[in-house]
Amino acid sequence: MNEKVLLHFQDTSADLTDIEQYLGEGGYEATRKALTEYEPDGLVNLVKESNLRGRGGAGFPTGLKWSFVPKDTGKPVYLLCNADESEPGTFKDREIIEHDPHQLLEGIIIAAYAIRCEIAYIYIRGEMALGYKVLVKAIADARNKGFLGKNVFGTQLSIDIHVHRGAGAYICGEETGLIESLEGKRAYPRIKPPFPAVYGVFGCPTIVNNVETLACVKHIIERGSDWFKSIGPEGGPGPKLYCVSGHVRKPGVYEAPMGTPLRDLIDRYAGGMLPGRTLKAVIPGGSSVPILRAEETAINMDFDSVAKAGSMLGSAGIIVMDNTTCMVRALRTITHFYHHESCGQCTPCREGTGWLEKLLIRIDSGVGTDEDLKVLDSVAQGMMGTTICVLADAAAMPVRSFLAKFADEFEAHVRGEDCRADAVHRRVA
Repeated sequence: MNEKVLLHFQDTSADLTDIEQYLGEGGYEATRKALTEYEPDGLVNLVKESNLRGRGGAGFPTGLKWSFVPKDTGKPVYLLCNADESEPGTFKDREIIEHDPHQLLEGIIIAAYAIRCEIAYIYIRGEMALGYKVLVKAIADARNKGFLGKNVFGTQLSIDIHVHRGAGAYICGEETGLIESLEGKRAYPRIKPPFPAVYGVFGCPTIVNNVETLACVKHIIERGSDWFKSIGPEGGPGPKLYCVSGHVRKPGVYEAPMGTPLRDLIDRYAGGMLPGRTLKAVIPGGSSVPILRAEETAINMDFDSVAKAGSMLGSAGIIVMDNTTCMVRALRTITHFYHHESCGQCTPCREGTGWLEKLLIRIDSGVGTDEDLKVLDSVAQGMMGTTICVLADAAAMPVRSFLAKFADEFEAHVRGEDCRADAVHRRVA
């Protein structure tokens, strides 16, 4: 497997936020090629052939999503770049935005042309103050060069990009919640169908793609779909940005081929566990996916392999936990987040997330009972598949997996025993 992909993090000393230096590295040539040598349908087919799957979490084929846009509505088509990166353990999109914004802009321009869109929006998480400033400058520089606005690259095409700042709500990462927020409303996710490709922002056909997904597009144009498919597994190829955080020596964002072994990402890329610690568990795809015990981590990090192991690749936010971690306290922290971030539209989510947190506070505080454990699992089970969006599932899946994988720790807490992880922490500290 070719490990030196260097697609998103290019091997250069150039400041890629500076458009002159970016152009010196061959920047915007892929966009020029796409707009002058391809028809829109040809670009859609090329991305379909590459089998680029969405990097935001769902893994839906990007070219197929683009092909869903109807061509005969008489309405404008919109492209929304989802930069509302709010999943705990995930920080890859921010790296692209802050350090290589023009790569993203190229992907947006090419995608906009492919779906016959003239106006694109980047919906960025409100807390990303630096990223917002970098994007605004990059867009202005690109517009001054004639890469955005009217007659882009000397063609008859009109394509422009606007940046919209969110207000820090996790639910805005859900594509229809994002659309509602962009329209100036409360970010209540919509019932689907209709799907955004048919009825999206302002009631018009809309495509929503993740930052990393769009950043891949220019490279597919430059090097071809066969090159992209040659990296990683057939079912979901290409380079991938993996976020590694937690109890490792070198937390960070690492670029590697899709399907890189999880233990390689932990031991080789992230430098292994902290001194004197051993691996206990890993959340492989951001806090909303089922946890894996240490003995379950001999897997490849791609969509199908992680699913076969009983979890999900998600956003590839790898959260590493060592033997000092109290799993009850870790789950309590996760459920607090989802309780706080529930938009409250659906009863199972609004009430369920609150019950999960309350029960875990009881258990973690040493006053829980065996019945509390049964109720905890029952509430989580009742939340799954019952709401408009998947936030309820995102809260419930960690609960059910933690309870199944670390039952002994939860049972010890309700028996009033000293926390085993605390004892380990005192021993290795």
